[in-house]
Amino acid sequence: MTEPLEKRLEKAMAELHAAQEAVAHTERELRQASFAVLSSDRAVRATVGPQGELTGIEFLDHKYRDMSPQELAASVLEAASAARLKMNRHVMKAMAPFTEPSSGVPELKGFELDWERIFGPEVLREDDDDKAHGDPATPAWRDALGEDGED
Repeated sequence: MTEPLEKRLEKAMAELHAAQEAVAHTERELRQASFAVLSSDRAVRATVGPQGELTGIEFLDHKYRDMSPQELAASVLEAASAARLKMNRHVMKAMAPFTEPSSGVPELKGFELDWERIFGPEVLREDDDDKAHGDPATPAWRDALGEDGED
């Protein structure tokens, strides 16, 4: 027997409200995010903010003194690009649950995002950090809603 329309609508509204709260929580969390990455030569640390903007550059252990301008520029660009990529992946993981259809209300399909078009193809490649840590951590909002992310 199918569920009455009023009950289904009530469920859908409750899930929509929970999703709106979760999106707001995720947005607040992402506004505070930053990532810092060392260049492979360990001469530069670049830090990016929540929109991938460069917020800091550190030149470590006076290594820059022995580097040519081209080497130093390459180290800065490498570290900044890697930090921006980490931030992009963090945003992608944080927003991924909102792209999934609702298990309780089939009419709520989630939304579709073209991550490659937004961030570039690098964001979809497997990251060494992902390999080392296994599955990404469960988003904090799922814990707050009493969901474990497994459907």
